[in-house]
Amino acid sequence: MATPLTYEAFLDEVTTLLTEMYDMEDEAAIKLVMQAQDAEYFVIHDDKPELRTLEQAKTEAVALYKARQNRVETQQKQQRAQHQRSTGPKTGPKTGPKKR
Repeated sequence: MATPLTYEAFLDEVTTLLTEMYDMEDEAAIKLVMQAQDAEYFVIHDDKPELRTLEQAKTEAVALYKARQNRVETQQKQQRAQHQRSTGPKTGPKTGPKKR
């Protein structure tokens, strides 16, 4: 069995993997890990040392990146929908029935 990392080393490894696997800037990777930590995503890793392995760090890096991508895609869809609602359909001038 792999020797568990300290909690801090585990978070550092997740951050490093995000920069290496997804070519993220250091600041962006740190922010992503800190947001996950603030959302208590890593609480179980703090409580269970056996989850703080290099293999698990890779799994968590992938999961965090995918969740981030899903959030970005959802935001983009919402922005497009909002833009379409605000601009309305492109139609010509409204005309009613001709009066006689």
